[in-house]
Amino acid sequence: MRFQTLFEARWILLVLLVLGTLSLLVSSWLTLLFVLLILYTFVFFRDPERDVPSDPEVVVAAADGVVVEVADLEETEVLRQKMRRVAIFLSVFDVHTNRAPIEGRIIYRERREGLCLDARNPDCSAKNEAMIWGFENPRATLVVRQITGAIARRIVGWAQVGDRLGKGERFGMIRFGSRTEVYLPMSATVLVKVGDRVAGGASPIARLS
Repeated sequence: MRFQTLFEARWILLVLLVLGTLSLLVSSWLTLLFVLLILYTFVFFRDPERDVPSDPEVVVAAADGVVVEVADLEETEVLRQKMRRVAIFLSVFDVHTNRAPIEGRIIYRERREGLCLDARNPDCSAKNEAMIWGFENPRATLVVRQITGAIARRIVGWAQVGDRLGKGERFGMIRFGSRTEVYLPMSATVLVKVGDRVAGGASPIARLS
């Protein structure tokens, strides 16, 4: 377990521990439930190391999960131009750490207030609370959106504007089910399709021209 990731679970674990202790006075079955919830919390906040592809033209997934959309549309926050979007849905069983899709410098970071629609809802991209990031290197500028879901209500950003990250390096996380989107240049070749399962920081999702 990485301390930085597990630290985000501190209040959840504290509440579960207190309630689990009190449940000893009520029912052993209730105590077992809290033990299982504590174990699940540790599993949810797992943060494994990944083998990152070294090819500088390869773009990796920014999150673990299932690709739910590959589409060409207008990116309206950072570059404000037509881009190629790859959207990844993270279930409550996926690793929720987000990773830089390319090596580069963070040029943009902005939180957007919004709703908490189900992350599988097509409207969530435009209406839900989100954190928008811009990653830039000499080859391309990519945009990443961390989007909350019906269960996920907290987006965590560990990196700051001006930070230089390696490809696959962690920049934040979303707590519980959610959606992460990567916006690519129109010249990029997408390597995944809807339904593919990807691993953040390891799975190639596109190749830059």
